[in-house]
Amino acid sequence: MPEKQIPRELKLARTDKKYLACRGRLTRTAKSDSLGPRNSSQTMATKKLASSRAGHKSTPRRPRTRNAESGRGRRELVIISGMSGAGKLSALKAFEDLGFYAVDNLPAGLIANFADLVRDSTEIERAALVVDIREGARVDKLPQMLQDLRGSLKTTVLFLEADDDALVRRYSETRRPHPLGRKTSVMHSIRDERKRLQPVRAVADLVVDTTKFNVHELRALLTERFQSEERKQNTLISCISFGFSKGVPEDADLMFDVRFLPNPHFVPKFRPFTGRSPQVARYILSFPQTREFVKRISELLAYLVPHYIREGKSYLTIAFGCTGGKHRSVLIAEEVKKRLAKAGYNVKVVHRDSPV
Repeated sequence: MPEKQIPRELKLARTDKKYLACRGRLTRTAKSDSLGPRNSSQTMATKKLASSRAGHKSTPRRPRTRNAESGRGRRELVIISGMSGAGKLSALKAFEDLGFYAVDNLPAGLIANFADLVRDSTEIERAALVVDIREGARVDKLPQMLQDLRGSLKTTVLFLEADDDALVRRYSETRRPHPLGRKTSVMHSIRDERKRLQPVRAVADLVVDTTKFNVHELRALLTERFQSEERKQNTLISCISFGFSKGVPEDADLMFDVRFLPNPHFVPKFRPFTGRSPQVARYILSFPQTREFVKRISELLAYLVPHYIREGKSYLTIAFGCTGGKHRSVLIAEEVKKRLAKAGYNVKVVHRDSPV
């Protein structure tokens, strides 16, 4: 029967049945807190729904842990504390150069919130913050805060210190007041600070005495300890060829003059080509001094590069120069690049003065 010929009474009856069925499914029973029909007679749809819910309850969900989520296992927080004048700011700059999100003098009451930010962020994987005697009376609560953090996030506490004489000398050189005030002598403030920070030192994972360290030595120590393997591999090494006739590259860290090698420019058939041409490369490499130079320079770099990386250099530029920057320097840059890449370094080559 077409829809327009259905009697009005029948339509109302159908509407009432739908309403009662929906109402029955959403009515709480008197004997249970679960949702169920008002009477014992259930429709087929209600039975299927109940069966589906029962099957769902019989298979409990496995709780999702943070470490199971992508990238969460790499999250790390470094808390830098210690004596005023021991090098905390220099340490923070070193961490920033290592790729850490760096914060100085964060109030202790915000440490837990900051840890949540690091743990849940999609952009911050490693962070470092300085918390010290500038916190005032709240510094007494810091040890317990640090212990609580370790339960939810990989946390390393770094404590920097130095002997009293070294700290007094540094304050004398910088002429800055001690954070504990101007009403007492610097020596008295240092001793008071050392006493109050003793509980923080007791929970530290790494204690570094900077008495005999300069800024570069402290940086090297922190780089060796906290630099990730991924960052070591990502240190960019650039091999640049250039011509002395057009000036030396200003950004070169190491520069080698290869004008002592035989010059293909004086062989007419090689003039149109560059050091990347196979025939030019074979000609230059046919001389024993070329092969010996490549061998020795590669050995030197194999020794030097790890030390540069350990010092914290994020990039290293090695320049090779000949007269015009077209033949010899190009060949040497390409050969050295091959050997460094084979050793596992991230290397690129740039021929500044050579035509494509």
